[in-house]
Amino acid sequence: MKERIYICHTFYHVYITVVKELNMRNATGEASILLSTMSNDFGNIDKKLIESGLFKEVYFFDEKEDVSSKEVMRYHKDRKNTVFNLIQRIIYTRKLGNLQEQYIPVNLHEYKDIYVYCDSDPIGYYLCTNKIYYHAIEDGLDCIAYYDTARYSNRGSFNIKARLAALGLIFIENGYSKYCIDMEVNDISLIQYPISNMKEVPRKELYVNLTDEDKRRIVDIFLDKPERLLQQIKESMGRPAIMILSEPLCDLETRKKIFKDIIDEYGRGHIVYIKPHPRDTLDYVAEFSKAVVIEGRFPMEVMNDIKGLYVDKLISVFTQVKNIDFAGECILLGEDFMDKYESPEIHRQNEAI
Repeated sequence: MKERIYICHTFYHVYITVVKELNMRNATGEASILLSTMSNDFGNIDKKLIESGLFKEVYFFDEKEDVSSKEVMRYHKDRKNTVFNLIQRIIYTRKLGNLQEQYIPVNLHEYKDIYVYCDSDPIGYYLCTNKIYYHAIEDGLDCIAYYDTARYSNRGSFNIKARLAALGLIFIENGYSKYCIDMEVNDISLIQYPISNMKEVPRKELYVNLTDEDKRRIVDIFLDKPERLLQQIKESMGRPAIMILSEPLCDLETRKKIFKDIIDEYGRGHIVYIKPHPRDTLDYVAEFSKAVVIEGRFPMEVMNDIKGLYVDKLISVFTQVKNIDFAGECILLGEDFMDKYESPEIHRQNEAI
């Protein structure tokens, strides 16, 4: 049996995986990573992960969404009847799980431990269909507290659906599946509906254990030229500076307005840096010519590990910034701010549960 494998969908997932492995001082080099390309282009990070010495194998997984199959989507319709919908959901679970079979490049039955970020994606249906036990890891920092996808996506007859998921008949993410051994979260106290198999692993404690050498290895994995980033920031030395974290919000035109308004509100008298989200497709260099756009596709947490990096304020819309160390002040704009740009029910999901 192989030791463990992490199934990642984002750069942030890979970052947390690297931090976890660095915390396992006596077990480095035994883990594998399966990178889903469904929503991310990971570039050459597979080579860097191998070169780091932390991982034995790195694979890419061409994970398939339900919309890629007409056969699967036949069972994703509202039949206007609770019983019919539940029967359809059982079939849908199997169909979506089986759709992944030919695209998974490894035999997951060979691993002692499987760790999955964002098991709401099709990989969760695959594990359920194939009766493979796994450990779930919170997708983003405190993301269940701010958007409980399991309860939001199953608002109708949730208790019945949860029982069916516990029997393995249908799939529900974030700890409700029969085959989910435990659900790792950052802070259970923030979660409105905690469940029995949740376990708390504060990510701040993982960071505290990192040595300077660990941080150097992290920077080497995620940044091609960290000195380039420092050079970009260097011109703000002695001058007030803010950094804005972009996010793939709304349509592109609305997104441009959002970040223009943030710059107008917070950028006066400051050098403005924009850190694009890895999945954000807006051309910030073209749209905000007076701002300094940080180059590269990497999770913003990596900047904690770059010596000498500092800005006065870090500003985010929804991305959690509580674990950021390179900013004097962190501002989370949140739902009230977004109410001005889109219908509140789009981003106030927890209120609809």
